[in-house]
Amino acid sequence: MTTLTDTVPANTALIDEARPADLPRQVLVENDRDFDWITNKICGIVEAKTPTWWWIAFTLSAFVSLFTVFGIIYLVSTGVGVWGLADPVNWGWAIVNFVFWIGIGHAGTLISAILCLLRQKWRTSINRAAEAMTVFAVVCAGIFPLIHVGRVWFAWWLFPIPNSNAIWPNFRSPLLWDVFAVSTYGTVSFLFWYVGMIPDLATIRDRAKTKIRKIAYGIFAMGWRGSNRHWRNYEMTYLLLAGLSTPLVLSVHTVVSFDFAVSLIPGWHTTIFPPYFVAGAIFSGFGMVLTLMLPLRSIYGLHDLITQYHIDCMCKILLATGTMVGYAYMMEFFIAWYGANEFEAFAFVNRAFGPYAWSYWIMISCNVIAPQFFWFKKIRQNPMIVWIVCIFVNIGMWFERFVITVTSLSRDFLPSSWGYYSPTIVDVFTYVGTFGIFMFLFLLFLRFLPLMPMGEIKAVMPQADPHHGKNHH
Repeated sequence: MTTLTDTVPANTALIDEARPADLPRQVLVENDRDFDWITNKICGIVEAKTPTWWWIAFTLSAFVSLFTVFGIIYLVSTGVGVWGLADPVNWGWAIVNFVFWIGIGHAGTLISAILCLLRQKWRTSINRAAEAMTVFAVVCAGIFPLIHVGRVWFAWWLFPIPNSNAIWPNFRSPLLWDVFAVSTYGTVSFLFWYVGMIPDLATIRDRAKTKIRKIAYGIFAMGWRGSNRHWRNYEMTYLLLAGLSTPLVLSVHTVVSFDFAVSLIPGWHTTIFPPYFVAGAIFSGFGMVLTLMLPLRSIYGLHDLITQYHIDCMCKILLATGTMVGYAYMMEFFIAWYGANEFEAFAFVNRAFGPYAWSYWIMISCNVIAPQFFWFKKIRQNPMIVWIVCIFVNIGMWFERFVITVTSLSRDFLPSSWGYYSPTIVDVFTYVGTFGIFMFLFLLFLRFLPLMPMGEIKAVMPQADPHHGKNHH
């Protein structure tokens, strides 16, 4: 007679056949760290004494952010003539910088939403910082649509607010679509970022040593107690926000691309812009994530949490999206040739060999050639080289937006109106100041909020498995 114990090895063998044992699960937290170490490490960043480097970086970023403040004040008090705009280039650095910052914000939502729905567990160590980066990048991007309209005090006309003049926005304008797309994207991204932090804010509240910290973190933790009901509602909310954010990743930069694609300007009027802009946004966003996370990994000793596997995955995404962007560049030339439109053909020849050829080849070098180094494993395993390549990616993606905007406008249908656009010092300082605003906000986040989601990291550790270890009970 066969007993129950006799059947166990046979069933185990079948299970092992179905899931081969020679495919080990990727370790996402190295050196066999336990839950207590995770909590102390992440909370320690917030609880420790403010380091000297933070004060230096914070002061410097606050000073640089004043460039944007004074640039806007000077613009409003004097007029848009302080920019380098002139016929035919009536769109300059303002729209270039707007599209650049919106692109930077794409990686956070991608990591949080799409990779969450796809159950990619490696996202857990980087998603919080990427979400914060998204929110702060949208703040920087929101500055430029407000000021590039010229008369800032009329910007509220973009919203469908009932008024006695019966003035309503033109809903057929892609500039109005931007207002709704970016505001929706910013709102959902902020909610996603904040909801994900609630359990960790409660942890810091419970560990707080002073009454002020306990009250402050207690308010934002919204009464979290970690009960089964709390976790159930939290996970459902997080999943719904992930599902809501996923189409936004695709839609918001698609709408931004319509600023160009729905016009008749040669070089803009093309259907490749929406997917091309989305791929470029994810490309630049991941470049910025690595640009920020690699120094933090070194400063705070987070090598056990941001492992080589995390860097490897992000490098591969950069390689994939960079290749997509390179393919889009080639297809633009093919479409211009195949379409047999002489104006379109001239626009792309002008990009590569005209007066702005220098910016075009900087774009190609940074966006197409630089990421190809990630084919080599030794390159991906060298954090310094990865960081340098990501800097080039960020530079290249800004030049991409510059090339698209300026080269098409500077030489349009009418040769008699051709001109050469050059930014003024006000353009430059207003843009540089947005980096100060971005780093100012990011440093505040770094100092007062948990850099990583402790609960999500613990959930992907082997210790979270109830059957972990041979002597489990």
